[in-house]
Amino acid sequence: MIRTLNFESNNFDSNLIYIDQNEYEYLSKSKVYSNDIIMNKIANPGSVYIMPYLKQPVSLAMNLFLIRFKCTLNQRFMYYLMKYNESYIKQFANGTTTKTITKDSVRNLKFYVPEKQYQDKIANILSSLDSKIEINNRINKELEAMAKTLYDYWFVQFDFPDVNGKPYKSSGGKMVYNQELKREIPERWEAKTIAQFIGNNKGGDWGKEKEEGNYTQKVSCVRGADLNGLNGLGSVNPPERFILEKNSNKILESHDLIVEISGGSPTQSTGRISFVIDETIKRFENPLVCSNFCKSFSLENQKYLYYFIYMWNNLYDNRVLFGWEGKTSGIKNLLFDSLTQKYFIIVPNENINLKFYEKMDSFHKMKQRNLKENQELAKLRDWLLPMLMNGQVSVKDSEYKNSQNDLLVAQPKPEYN
Repeated sequence: MIRTLNFESNNFDSNLIYIDQNEYEYLSKSKVYSNDIIMNKIANPGSVYIMPYLKQPVSLAMNLFLIRFKCTLNQRFMYYLMKYNESYIKQFANGTTTKTITKDSVRNLKFYVPEKQYQDKIANILSSLDSKIEINNRINKELEAMAKTLYDYWFVQFDFPDVNGKPYKSSGGKMVYNQELKREIPERWEAKTIAQFIGNNKGGDWGKEKEEGNYTQKVSCVRGADLNGLNGLGSVNPPERFILEKNSNKILESHDLIVEISGGSPTQSTGRISFVIDETIKRFENPLVCSNFCKSFSLENQKYLYYFIYMWNNLYDNRVLFGWEGKTSGIKNLLFDSLTQKYFIIVPNENINLKFYEKMDSFHKMKQRNLKENQELAKLRDWLLPMLMNGQVSVKDSEYKNSQNDLLVAQPKPEYN
């Protein structure tokens, strides 16, 4: 079952609710398919999304509308048309405490639309850009899956390549008991606290919304909500802020890491982590800093960057960080100093780590280049969308025709004709 959260973060791999087959069939009217138009009922009511293709049955969560148009209209074109008119749609949301848009309001929405041939051409142009974005997203997803698998083989199962190129542990590689970790690790590997990996601490900064006084350094401020998006696992939209010139040392540089210190939820611990490399920084117009609710730092040895990232994510995914949280004023805080000074982790030998770094570096450089290309494609699409809709840009061999006959009413009834 998918929710608004999945559409807003463009992440359909996590934060899902799973239902059984009986529930899925019982909620037959909520079955959702590729190219279906989805609209928020509450929580930013009137926001419009398009359903991507997923390799599994999908049902729609509550507080979302499912919209399908008659076959006389191009479904994809109608999504772009509604996206273009999103501010108009949101005017129909009502309520004092919580704004809501009703089904009747959606049914009564009216749009001028061109003839079907022109709809098809506009949809093809914009869809081609979205398709390229989706291809890049799939490539990045595969790269990340390969990276996680490699980390698991090498540093969890200890089947990194030995001197003969064979999997170390499976081929009888010697394992020795480590007192700090309370388990066996490969011979000549050791254990250190997380703090022993960390070099320079930079901290965070929120600065001012506008330039004033000595707050003159323009930056983009990475928040906890942006961390996943930095590395391609969701959206990223760091606000523009102004910090003191003397705090320019907090600007993120290649191989810096950012950890969420405050936030989380009852089901999600604090401690989400991200990092930047040169290709990440090139995606943004302004220098980057992290907010006060995050913490940025670098490692003593930059070549351990990717090992450290996947090690930390492994702790996070296995809910270890829940045990290192405190609360102040009802907000959960990661006990970063206590965690890093007391928690021991494996230190792989430099040769194996360097091989891992080189493989991961090529993966992540490709991912960041794909993300940058996606930003440029999305910018082009968003520029073309209003131009095509209002006729400022025309499609060859066709004319945009507006007339009273083109006035149609959106029908959010879940059926195709």
